[in-house]
Amino acid sequence: MVAFPRVAIVLLYFFTMFFERAKLDLVILLLGFVFLPLTTVVYAWILGNGHAVEGVYLIAIVVAVLFDIGLLGGGWRGRRRRG
Repeated sequence: MVAFPRVAIVLLYFFTMFFERAKLDLVILLLGFVFLPLTTVVYAWILGNGHAVEGVYLIAIVVAVLFDIGLLGGGWRGRRRRG
């Protein structure tokens, strides 16, 4: 589950124009790939469709950030219980 957004970023980068429409720099894309992959995909989707990050789209970004943070924290908590 943790790898899915990263796999999606790689596939979207190599096989579509998804990130080029959003005009994301490679540095931003790489940082998003490492730290907040789902947020990067949602952000690119919002910008690629010509919307501003406000209103409902801002809520989508916040939810994506919370989900990314939850994925990281959940993995740490799960390893801690087993060890």
